[in-house]
Amino acid sequence: MSDPVLLVDKCSAIATLTLNRPEAMNALSRELRAAIATTFAELEADSRIAAVVLTGAGRAFCAGLDLKELAVESAAGMSDGDMIDSIRAFSGPVIGAINGHAITGGFELALACDVLIAAPTARFADTHARVGILPGWGLSQLLPRLIGIGRAKEISLTGNFVSADQAEAWGLVNRVVPQSELLSTCTALAQDMLSCDRETVAKYKRLIDVGFGTTLREALEMERRASAEHAKRVTAETIAGRREIVRDRGRAQTAGRPPKE
Repeated sequence: MSDPVLLVDKCSAIATLTLNRPEAMNALSRELRAAIATTFAELEADSRIAAVVLTGAGRAFCAGLDLKELAVESAAGMSDGDMIDSIRAFSGPVIGAINGHAITGGFELALACDVLIAAPTARFADTHARVGILPGWGLSQLLPRLIGIGRAKEISLTGNFVSADQAEAWGLVNRVVPQSELLSTCTALAQDMLSCDRETVAKYKRLIDVGFGTTLREALEMERRASAEHAKRVTAETIAGRREIVRDRGRAQTAGRPPKE
């Protein structure tokens, strides 16, 4: 019996998903794309899971679409958006642990995450133009907004690789950590996010994502409406209790000690 193409490890409120086609650099076969879409939908329906860490097995994060399948199928059949839509529909934070190459479709998969942490071996490349296809999962629009239009054009119109250090300097990844610390760093970050009020985190994530795709004027108005609506359900007693937790956490981080749970 063959190994599953996607490994799922649930620990407390965090699910770690590992793309598991290391012999193919975790290329996105039809089976793997379906598994990612289905799994994210299942995790969204699971009230116990509030955050996801996404990574790859072996030396690559994801090499993009499976070109062996693409050679015998139409490009249109390979660019369905179910996988990416399912990731974006997940209400909690999704942290990409970029352990190696993230190429083209794999680059788009990384950009579907909320936060990216990279190992020194991480490499990013957009080879759509070299293969002769156009992106369909958001790369052409998300990358310029993330790192600037000039840098995005340099990456996408050359197909050249971007190192982990360059990705960090350009703001593509939040930081670069040693390979041995990659998953533990991502898990700790997820735990930090989940130490906040989870309902608020989910609403805040959506507020950022929706506002990111509109004008500043519209986004500010949307924030005002969302804030006013949310405030109706927050009591003074709740705020007072959380204020003490925030103060304790601030004192703990200043002193370099773990905060109280």
